[in-house]
Amino acid sequence: MPAAAPIISSVQKLVLYETRARYFLVGSNHAETKYRVLKIDRTEPKDLVVIDDRHVYTQQEVRELLGRLDLGNRTKIGQKGTSGLSRAVTAFGIVGFVRFLEGYYIVLITKRRKMADIGGHAIYKIEDTNMIYIPNDSVRVTHPDEARYLRVFQNVDLSSNFYFSYSYDLSHSLQYNLTVLRVPLEILGTETVRTRQESFDIFEDEGLAAQGRNGVFGICSKPYRKYVWNGKLLDVVKTAVHRDWLLYIIHGFCGQSKLLIYGRPVYVTLIARRSSKFAGTRFLKRGANCEGDVANEVETEQILCDASVMSFSAGSYSSYVQVRGSVPLYWSQDISTMMPKPPITLDQADPFARVAALHFDQMLQRFGSPIIILNLVKEREKRKHERILSEELVTAVTYLNQFLPPEHAIVYIPWDMAKYTKSKLCNVLDRLNVIAENVVKKTGFFVNRPDSYCSVLRPDEKWNELGGCVIPTGRLQTGVLRTNCVDCLDRTNTAQFMVGKCALAYQLYSLGLIDKPNLQFDTDAVRLFEELYEDHGDTLSLQYGGSQLVHRVKTYRKIAPWTQHSKDIMQTLSRYYSNAFSDADRQDSINLFLGVFQPEEGKPHLWELPTDFYLHQKDTITLVQARRSYTYWWTPGVLKHLPLPYDEVTCAENRRKLMVKKFHKLDEEIDIHNEFFRPYELSSFDDTFCLAMTNSIRDFMPKNVGIDPSPFTVRKPDETGKSVLGNKSNREETVLQRKTAASAPPPPSEEAVSSSSEDDSGTDKEDEGAVSQRSTPVKMTDAGENAKITENVVQSVKDGYGLNLSESPSEDDLSIYTRFVQLGQSQHKQDKTHQQLCSKHLAGVINLTHISAFSQDNIYEVQPPKVDRKSVEIFHAHIQAGKGLMQPLGKEDFLIYREYIRNRYM
Repeated sequence: MPAAAPIISSVQKLVLYETRARYFLVGSNHAETKYRVLKIDRTEPKDLVVIDDRHVYTQQEVRELLGRLDLGNRTKIGQKGTSGLSRAVTAFGIVGFVRFLEGYYIVLITKRRKMADIGGHAIYKIEDTNMIYIPNDSVRVTHPDEARYLRVFQNVDLSSNFYFSYSYDLSHSLQYNLTVLRVPLEILGTETVRTRQESFDIFEDEGLAAQGRNGVFGICSKPYRKYVWNGKLLDVVKTAVHRDWLLYIIHGFCGQSKLLIYGRPVYVTLIARRSSKFAGTRFLKRGANCEGDVANEVETEQILCDASVMSFSAGSYSSYVQVRGSVPLYWSQDISTMMPKPPITLDQADPFARVAALHFDQMLQRFGSPIIILNLVKEREKRKHERILSEELVTAVTYLNQFLPPEHAIVYIPWDMAKYTKSKLCNVLDRLNVIAENVVKKTGFFVNRPDSYCSVLRPDEKWNELGGCVIPTGRLQTGVLRTNCVDCLDRTNTAQFMVGKCALAYQLYSLGLIDKPNLQFDTDAVRLFEELYEDHGDTLSLQYGGSQLVHRVKTYRKIAPWTQHSKDIMQTLSRYYSNAFSDADRQDSINLFLGVFQPEEGKPHLWELPTDFYLHQKDTITLVQARRSYTYWWTPGVLKHLPLPYDEVTCAENRRKLMVKKFHKLDEEIDIHNEFFRPYELSSFDDTFCLAMTNSIRDFMPKNVGIDPSPFTVRKPDETGKSVLGNKSNREETVLQRKTAASAPPPPSEEAVSSSSEDDSGTDKEDEGAVSQRSTPVKMTDAGENAKITENVVQSVKDGYGLNLSESPSEDDLSIYTRFVQLGQSQHKQDKTHQQLCSKHLAGVINLTHISAFSQDNIYEVQPPKVDRKSVEIFHAHIQAGKGLMQPLGKEDFLIYREYIRNRYM
């Protein structure tokens, strides 16, 4: 048993009961053995009164409590007609409480869907929510603008890419979450005393001193507020309720796929956290605000884990983090002119790079050094446009670097991706691959295991040059890659994919799954990873730009089908329409949801403001008293611990962010095995394994017999399970598409592929039945079309199974089939006369032969297998237990049973 484990929230199922005077919110853990109750007053028209009684109830106690409430709230004592307590809604968590101009609303998660699993910790996506008005109608004070604010607030679709977990902190990286679990025991003991003094529950620390060696430290860390989207909604009750009621959600993307390596399951997970600071839509949020928060800032983390072992302490886990975000300067684009490419303007002069300093200071605290900037904006233009940003960013980085030690300086890599894309002599992805190798070598990656012995047996020179920090328990990523173009969408997503692909090779090598840290295109593993990144890019592009990706990895590889170009045009038009007509309303909704704008009586309404500039730039409203030094621009203490990130260093400030509590080793709040498998309950596979993820063998590996099943084997374009003969189109559709491709004009020149700022988003997933430009079109006439289709089907069956359906079966095959039919008739007990007739005809045919090592193995009887003595004793003990004769129980059995009874009934 590990010395420390994450604390699992004990509020996972909620039921809201209502009376005329109060709402009662009853929350329970997954096993429904521990309950908590919140009382919400409905008699206050504008104030929120929430009472947590600080007591943990059993199931029986809750039933008795609800029964008393029901009886006490009936209009007449003993009346049975109408209940005094009615059940309003069932939920899975509280998003928060919000107030506009009338009373408060409560937002509840009513539907969820499991999206990923990391070490047994489930990650859920919000599927539906319910917004309930708290005050009673008798005390409600109406306002004419309340309904409009409610519509604006609900424009933020909570069922679209919002995620949460009851036991895993999604606002932090895997490296942070596992580093916290390795805090020395002496420090954990000290923090337990401090947490006990600040304890919320009345009897929370009862019995902890007597646990001794059976105790396990449960750890819960404060979330990283930048990536929490409901922080403002929960602030109003944060100090009034137990921490388990506070469910923090993130916005962005979460996807998980299964990579099968000769049957060994490896989960590849991609999590994107969108920043809630300076959040908004494409043209309305550019650059940075006065606090160093940039627009469209997204932290992308790829996690690799061996799914054979589910535990954080015993399993193998690896992760790599990279960031995208707008150029950290004061700049904007004016869209009032309705131009496709609005001009870029620098709004304020910043000679001492104050905004950039604040931004990079945040990154040094969270990621350590080196900070590597990959700037993909255009360097050479006929009319100065994107180059304005490059010149200012170079000036800012040069200024900041002169005060940093050389070994921790910010690394700046400018690369005009658009120019290389238009060139016929240069391969964009080859150049990106070189940059990716250099980046990963400098930052390293996280893995929770020491270097495997395979790296000694199969030494690789690239492995010895790897950066990061090597510790006794594995490796830490120090520093991060920060990628940007103008919009941080199309070009950025392709660059991040190439860096992620390079890091994935090192992660697989560190876990001993491949011989060399190198992955080739057109392998099942890379295709699976590419599909994850395209879904990731499409989702982020829809959230920020209003359409999906325009340019994908296939576009830059120059193998995209010709039909993709028409889709790109439609996505560009969709993006332009969204930016011109709907982005302003979406921006208002985001400002209201995040609490950037708070409605107040007597002040202008949200829709009456000419701009939200003053809401996000706080220094324009109040005068900042303390200004940072222009030379020592970093937070004190950060430089001392570099290259390690300051947030992960064991210091007094970081220890205050932890909540540590000691539990018994079998307590449900730290036992993730019980939480996942529920061994004491009757459960179904559909509930336990409800996650349907992409599978490398089912979805990508060719179905032909004799194909190498390794996901690291390079396939031909027509061999993969998701290529020409994809899942979404059958063979007849494919032939018709080939016919169309043969008669259509040639695809447009690749020089037409642009990477300008207005083309940074895109299309839905490509039609997998389409033919790439590398495929040779097949010309055929209409008259022979059916014959060709049949020929193709027959040919594939012959390749796969060695059969040719156009030939009649041989005599041996017929006799085998007849023998099979006779066996089936014997199994279904036909009448004797019919069996005798059949036996006369087949007397010379049926000659049963044994098909296995068992001598008596056929459809009539099976020889029992040989088992060892211990298995026989276990089986006999099971039989005796069924008769009521129990075997004497051991000490461990008594402890487990006693713990079960205590949790269930006491």
